[in-house]
Amino acid sequence: MPAMIMPFPVKDDQLLKVAAPGDEVTATLVFTRDNRYWLEDLVVTRRAPEGARPSARPAPHEPKPGDTLPEVTLVNQDGKKIRLADYRGRALALTFIYTRCPLPEFCPLMSRNFEAAAKALAAEPALQARTHLLSISFDPEHDTPEVLKRYARSFVGEGPRPFAHWEFASGPDAQIRKLGASLGLDYDPDQGMWVHNLRTAVVGPDGTLVRSLRGSDWKPEELVADLRAASTATKRAEGRRP
Repeated sequence: MPAMIMPFPVKDDQLLKVAAPGDEVTATLVFTRDNRYWLEDLVVTRRAPEGARPSARPAPHEPKPGDTLPEVTLVNQDGKKIRLADYRGRALALTFIYTRCPLPEFCPLMSRNFEAAAKALAAEPALQARTHLLSISFDPEHDTPEVLKRYARSFVGEGPRPFAHWEFASGPDAQIRKLGASLGLDYDPDQGMWVHNLRTAVVGPDGTLVRSLRGSDWKPEELVADLRAASTATKRAEGRRP
């Protein structure tokens, strides 16, 4: 697999002194019950040739506000086909995850952030009605509708219509890669895990990109503010029509 950036902490910084950029290494990924993780037992398996630069894939595409996202067809947690066009008229926040992700600062954090945003939006029914949330798994072989529904229940609860405002979906790999590429998402399987970056997007009611959020530094209140601004701007525009 081509080189790809995914940060991991190490328990002992001395481990990093045995490796140089471009070296291939193996290590043990350790998890604790309090959601901490790190690498240990790092071993260099192949040294990079002297003077050789590490080969890497091209940098992911960086989207810009106003970009039109490609139309794709996915399958939600109920086995129903959905399209991005289904959410026209509402501000949409979407993010990418996979349910088996073991790193608390990656996919689990995206889901916790969306959970917090969903609760904030639910506290304002008028705003909730103008918005929608969508979590998309890039692991369709494992994350079937049944798996997604079980995973989602821990975040959306057991209400009468738990997925009316926040859906979970996957679908054909080609469709997910098409959408992901337009937002700078980069992911590939590697030894039972997925090596990936993090991308979250706010899409306006007209289907164009409002904001692209990289990584995990953003907060749920930022997402809510972006959704509010996107949905309110459209509402004001509709009020000015003759």
